[in-house]
Amino acid sequence: QAQLVESGGGLVQPGGSLRLTCRASRMITSVFNSHSMGWYRQAPGKQRELVAEISSAGVTNYGDSVKGRFTISKDAAKKMVYLQMNSLKPEDTAVYYCKTEWNNYWGQGTQVTVSP
Repeated sequence: QAQLVESGGGLVQPGGSLRLTCRASRMITSVFNSHSMGWYRQAPGKQRELVAEISSAGVTNYGDSVKGRFTISKDAAKKMVYLQMNSLKPEDTAVYYCKTEWNNYWGQGTQVTVSP
């Protein structure tokens, strides 16, 4: 079973930056490398939405609202996925979840709050 652990969330002012990390330490390296990974978010009262995803080949895809501001990357050797978030806006406030395509496992989420 994959265990995905997110970290890096917190409170930040509008215009600030945060870097989220997803650690997939229990995934076998070959499984991690052969499946896409993604970041999703869910704000209160809203549906969970795709933020960014990265394929096994490193191809990235972003939600429209974060294009140009967020960057997803991964370190295959460390089995970690990152989400660099710049120019944060109050509407980016949400719980951010890491997900693997492998059996669609989810992490527990990390809270990001963007507020003056």
